[in-house]
This record gives sequence, C-alpha cells and structure tokens, in this order.
Amino acid sequence: MIDLKLLRDDPDLVRHSQRARGEDPGLVDALLEADAARRAVVLAADNLRAEQKALGKRVGQASPEDRPALLQGSQELSAKVKAAEAEQTEANAALEAAHRAISNVVQEGAPAGGEDDYVVLEHVGELPQIENPKDHLELGESLGLIDMERGAKVSGARFYFLTGMGAMLQLGLLQLAAQRATAAGFTMMIPPVLVRPEIMSGTGFLGSHAAEVYRLAEDDLYLVGTSEVPLAGYHSAEILDLAEPKRYTGWSTCFRREAGSYGKDTRGIIRVHQFDKVEMFSYCRPEEATAEHQRLLGWEKEMLAAVEVPYRVIDVAAGDLGSSAARKFDCEAWVPSQQTYRELTSTSNCTTFQARRLNTRYRDADGKTQVAATLNGTLATTRWLVAILENHQQPDGSVRVPVALQPFVGAEVLRPSR
Repeated sequence: MIDLKLLRDDPDLVRHSQRARGEDPGLVDALLEADAARRAVVLAADNLRAEQKALGKRVGQASPEDRPALLQGSQELSAKVKAAEAEQTEANAALEAAHRAISNVVQEGAPAGGEDDYVVLEHVGELPQIENPKDHLELGESLGLIDMERGAKVSGARFYFLTGMGAMLQLGLLQLAAQRATAAGFTMMIPPVLVRPEIMSGTGFLGSHAAEVYRLAEDDLYLVGTSEVPLAGYHSAEILDLAEPKRYTGWSTCFRREAGSYGKDTRGIIRVHQFDKVEMFSYCRPEEATAEHQRLLGWEKEMLAAVEVPYRVIDVAAGDLGSSAARKFDCEAWVPSQQTYRELTSTSNCTTFQARRLNTRYRDADGKTQVAATLNGTLATTRWLVAILENHQQPDGSVRVPVALQPFVGAEVLRPSR
C-alpha cells in the first residue's frame, strides 16, 4: 500500500502515477474520502469514549438519589459508543479496500505508456551470426534435452520434461546462480511454494495478477509464481535490523496459470505453467532502495555474462509495471530463431508498498519504527535455457556449453542423440 501521508501531502503526485499506469486517478479521491471519513469516525468514537469514562467517574461519586438518572444516561451513552465502534469498523474496512485499490507510486524517471513504451538503456554482447538458426525446441528434442509430448501426456499443455543433459543444464544454471548469490552475501533459501492468502495479497499478486495464480481452495493456499512471495512474507510483522540491507536468494519451483495467453508462445518452454527459478530479494531502508535496485541489476548482468548470451536492458514503462513495483528493469536476451529479444530477468523496486501491507519495519536512528523497502530480481530461470541453446548452437546441430556451466553439466558440447 502507498503511504497515506504522501497521499495527503501530494495527492496530485499519486494521480499522476495512476495516469502514467493507465489506471483510474479517481481512486485517489476515493481513498482521500475514505481516509477523511475514517478519521472523522475515529474522532467521534474517541470523544464518546472519553465522555463515557467521565460519566463513569460521576456515577461512582454520585449520591443515591442522583445515581439512577446517571446510570440511565450511561446506558444510553454505552449504546452510542457501541454504534460508533461499529461505524469505525466499517470505516476501517472501507479505507483498507480503497487503500489496496491503488498501485505503488511510479518512480520519477520511469517511462510513461504501456508494454511497448519501454526505453532501451543498453545493449551488451554481439549477436551471433547463425544461418538458418534452429529454435530451442528443435535443438532440445534432437539433443534429448526436452520432451514436450510426454509432458503434455502427463500434465497437459505447457508442461514438459527436462531429460538427461537438459536436466543437468538447468540444475547447473541454478547452482551457478546460487553460488554467485551466496558469494555476493545473500542468504540462500529454499522456501515453501504454498502460501497463505494474506502473504500472496501482501505482495500484490491478488490484484491485477490474480488470474495468474493457482489456488488450492480446499486448503485456502496459493501456489507461488516466484519465491519473491514467501521471501516477502518471511519477515512479515517483524522489526528488522537494517543497518545493512538484508538479502536472501530463493530457489523454488514456480507456477503460473498463464491466463489470457492462449495461442501465445505455445511452442517450447518460453511460456509454461511450471518452471524453476533463483530469485534475489532485498530488505533495506527506503532511502537506500534506488541504489540497491542498481546492485540487483548489476548481479543479473554478471550472471548473463557468465552464460555468454547477448542481451539488452530496458526501463519498463509505467503501464507495464506490476502493482507493487515503482520501477522495473528487464534484461532481455537475443533469441536467434525469433530475431528478437525476450525477457530473461526482471528486477523491481517495490519501495515500501509490500512491507506496509506485510507490516515489516525497522528502527531509525531515533529508535522509531519505520516501514522497510523491498526489492526483487531474477538470477536464473528455466527460460534461460532458450537463450543458451539458441545462441550457442553449432552448424552440426550440437550446442556449446558456456564455460561457467561446464563443471556442472560435465560436458563442453551437447551433441545430437543417436
């Protein structure tokens, strides 16, 4: 949730953010009204409680002949207090609903517009010159790495098996990411992949992204689409020591329904229902969040360099941000068979939006509790295999294994099955 003080002090800033996202600026006025209404109801209830307390003292000190009338007044006042408290409960719920309806305030400098209005910040690496490139699925099937047919037989469309060296390649990629994160000072985590509604909602994934989430209705639990969710919940309702940023890396299987993507990227493993990912997650003081965001992007770039794929970095437009993100940078790798760039990593600065929902705080220099900032960033996923296979394919149909992955895979070259 956004900071209500910011809303009261500068509602036009929040309206501008809503417009930049392509969302309704009228929600700002609805939240202001709900905030004012709640404060009025709270004040009225507080005044009635104070009046009730004063009357209680008078009853205790009253003479026997005055006491019946005072008791009658006390009963009437008690009913008024009860009604005021019910109004306060309703006002709190209305404020909560209005508050959660507004997305995070977009950071200054983020491009306005929608999905196609990103800004390219840099290109890294040279594009490979491959005559008639094969796509990752053709390579994966010929090399015995991917089995989509049996994945569909067992689980349905957009499921797959990684087989033989394909499994080793993914495990090596994720292990390399885990090792690099640990070396950078992250605490390695293998989190739960089922979370409670308040944790999923707290991270912002039950708003516009709710259709993407798998829910187990009988248990009222949600399957995560990223370990960002359990890592954000890890310190919910806690007060942290944030003298230095607190950094975690989660290795998990992730699940996404891919609702609304029917007919899009149906071939291969670009857009699937289940995949594995290593995700970075940081807690820090709000004033450190912008610098921390750049550090996360730097670690992503180092990991992409390790697997030797050309890529570009884009500044994602406001209308393409998730509700929790104030700013997001994507790294998109070149995919030769498509002659275009496809997203491999995202890193988002969520400022205090998630931590405010999840009640994650720290103490400032004066010992007062303040809301923490949270950030996340991808370090490796199953989708990376697409870029690795296609960019390192050889004329004979083999695929060169990037040097950094060779110790994990146990081979320098993957050759077609015989």
